[in-house]
This record gives sequence, structure tokens and C-alpha cells, in this order.
Amino acid sequence: MTASHASGTVKVGLVGLGNIGTTHMSYLSDMDHVEVVGVCDVVREHADAFARRYRTTPYYNHLDLFDHSGLDAVIIAVPHYAHVPVAIDAFARGIHVLCEKPLAVHVNDAKKMIDAYEDAKRRKPDLQFGIMFQERTYPFYQKLKDLIDHGDLGRLTRVTWINTTWFRTQAYYDSGSWRATWAGEGGGILTNQCPHNLDMYQWLFGLPSRISGFAHIGKYHKIEVEDEVTAYFEHENGMIGHFIVTTGESPGTNRLEIVGEHGKVVYEDAKIVFHRNRESMFKFSAESKLGFAHVENWYTEIPVDTKVPTGHHVVADRFINAILGSSEPLIAYGTEGLNGLLLANGIMLSSFTRQMIDVPFDADAYESILQELIKRSQFVKPTADGAVLNMSDSFNV
Repeated sequence: MTASHASGTVKVGLVGLGNIGTTHMSYLSDMDHVEVVGVCDVVREHADAFARRYRTTPYYNHLDLFDHSGLDAVIIAVPHYAHVPVAIDAFARGIHVLCEKPLAVHVNDAKKMIDAYEDAKRRKPDLQFGIMFQERTYPFYQKLKDLIDHGDLGRLTRVTWINTTWFRTQAYYDSGSWRATWAGEGGGILTNQCPHNLDMYQWLFGLPSRISGFAHIGKYHKIEVEDEVTAYFEHENGMIGHFIVTTGESPGTNRLEIVGEHGKVVYEDAKIVFHRNRESMFKFSAESKLGFAHVENWYTEIPVDTKVPTGHHVVADRFINAILGSSEPLIAYGTEGLNGLLLANGIMLSSFTRQMIDVPFDADAYESILQELIKRSQFVKPTADGAVLNMSDSFNV
């Protein structure tokens, strides 16, 4: 236990002071048991401005922050490709890591980060590694998890998730030269907007065994990455899944249907409705003598306690408490970030190769395609100053 731990305080550094970094700093500065000992950004004026505002020390290189600030833990909020090298450098120094989503751009990089963590953990068994999947704290998703894990739906047969409420304007994409490029961001809606949805899918239903993906590149925007995706999943237990997302639809829909032998659950418009079957539809189908009969079902609106703490600060608070010795689990462990990435990469690999793929798939094949896209890219995306980006507008339930 370091001196800071012994005093009940964790010294934290923040790397990446863009839009999401601003969100993190807004709660970090008010957290108990946290001392922000440094902020870091390659744009010196950003680091200087943050440091002045929050009365801490600016750094312009994450290694300087790691080696000179005396920090215990770091929150990583840099562009996607940089997650991996920054985290690996932190683990090499025994620094606890809370990483923004996605864990990495592709599976191979994610595995490098996880390997670095596992290696560091052998030297420092209490090393903490979390990922910022704050949507797991949302009460409606918590209730869905409870219904599924409790077996209220019985054997699941179909999941259909239409989430087209990720509408983005061209001004959003033009707000940064790195946005929506293969070299700068590594992908589009699956890499930027939907890691939370992909994590939620695997958290609730597990990973599929087969994926068929259909991704449209720059269909609604002047970008070189995907802005509309439809995916079909097959699970080992027979359940099928549909995943439909886009940044080009307004008004959008966020509707999650979960069908099982005991009925259908629909989550939409901040309400969970359970059409509960009186008996198993499998049993009814096998035993009924009436060819056009239906299982009697009852409309039930599931009560959900929405007056609970949610969001980034809850994930960070659990992370800090774990560093201080709490046995309460993290909201999401960093290693779990691999699963959503498997879905994202798998969908794109299927789309690029125009064939259904098995999970796990050849991660080298996807990385090779990605590197070729970067190498061959001649896309020049215009960038514009003045776009108004309020990150709270992007936190989509």
C-alpha cells in the first residue's frame, strides 16, 4: 500500500482532455478520496487550461505524467488507437488503469493490452483494470439483466435491437480531422457510438457463435467509415439476434425486443413491458390441438427504480474504491472490453468479406484489412471550427 492509499486518497492522472476528458474532469474534481495530481494532453494549451482551472499540474506527454506526478491511477481518454500504448506504459509501471471505450480498435491490439495487464498483475496482484462502460449502471439495463439472469423469459429465442438514435450531422464529423477515418479513429458507428450497445448485447446475451454483417460506408455523410450497420447473430443455444444501427436517421428508434419461451420483453421509451406467457410457448406448441391458437399472455409493465446513481462517476467511484481495498466488483473489468470488440470487428470482417463468419474469427485477417484501408486511403475530410459538441447530448440510453 502506497502512502496515498494508506491515507485513504488515490492520486489520479487524466490523459486526454478533449470532449470526454472534460466530462471525466467534471466529476473527478469533486470525488472523495481522489487527488488529481496531473492532466495530460498533446495540445499544450488544453493541458495548461485544465491545470489552471483545476489547480493541478499540466503534462504534454503521458510518460512524463506517469514518471513525475506520483500518480496511483490513470483515466485514459485519448483517441482510440492511443488507448493501447498508453495503457501498456501504465501497466509497466504498476499504475491502475480505467480506460474509455472502446478498449482498442481491433482484437489484436486489445489482446496486447490484456497481456500487458496480466503480466503486470503477476508482479502487483492488486492492480486494477477497468473500462468505462457506464451504461451498465443504467437502471433499465440492470433490470433487463435481472430478468434474463433470473430466468423469467426461459430459453431465449430472438433478440432484436434497433438503435438509430445516434444521429450525427456532418458538422460533428468535421469537428476533428481524426474523426471517422480509418487511420484516426479506426471505424465509424461501431467504433465510436456503439461500443456501449455492443457491450450491453454481450453482457445480456453472451457472444454469438456466428456473425453476418452488412456495413455501409459513408452512406449518409462525407466520411470513409461505416455510418449504417445491420448485423445478424446466431448463438450456440439457438437464439438469433439482430443489431441495427445508424448515425443517419432522425428521428431515431431505440427499441430492444427480447423473446423467450415465457413471453416477450420490450424496452423502449424509458419503459420495460413484459408480455408474459401463461405457459411455455414450446410446451403449448407441442401439446395444443388448435392449429391457429396463441399462448395466453398478460401485459405487464415492469417497475424500475430510476432514482439510483448512474453514469461515469459511478464507474470511477467503484474503481477508486477497489484501489483502496474494497471487495465490491468493478462495474466492468477491462478484460471484458474484448467481447464487444469481437462483435464490432466480426461484423466488419463479415461485411468486408461478404460471408458469415465463425466466432472466434481470424483477428489477423481483420487487422490486415484495416491496415490496407489505412494504407490505400486517399480520403480528404474537410474539418471545420465552431462545431458545438455537448458530450452530455451523446449519452444515449
